[in-house]
Amino acid sequence: MMTRRDAAIALDIPLEMAKKHGIPGKISEADFRELNTNPPAWLAQSRSNRTGKRPVWIHLVCEVCGAEDYERPKKWWPSFDFVHCNTHSPAQLPKLEAGKTRVEYQDISARMFGIVDEA
Repeated sequence: MMTRRDAAIALDIPLEMAKKHGIPGKISEADFRELNTNPPAWLAQSRSNRTGKRPVWIHLVCEVCGAEDYERPKKWWPSFDFVHCNTHSPAQLPKLEAGKTRVEYQDISARMFGIVDEA
């Protein structure tokens, strides 16, 4: 079984779209494979409308421990140099290069922070 969120991530669609089109809170692997292999019209249309300019989901990986999360990217997000989970501090990240300033963007997901090293 997989959750609706996991199915939305795997189908590369927003969670809201998964809910709207009746993907249940828990879906079996077989039902998911069928949905992915033989997409209904709404999913086929969604896939054909993709421009590739902006991803639906971003895969976040903690630089320190490798913990993973997926999140919908926000328009205001810069390009992060590092991501770390809330159990680690920026001090545990690779050393800051001389002449740069480290800026932390808190709560980019439920448990991740984004880091940008600015010149």
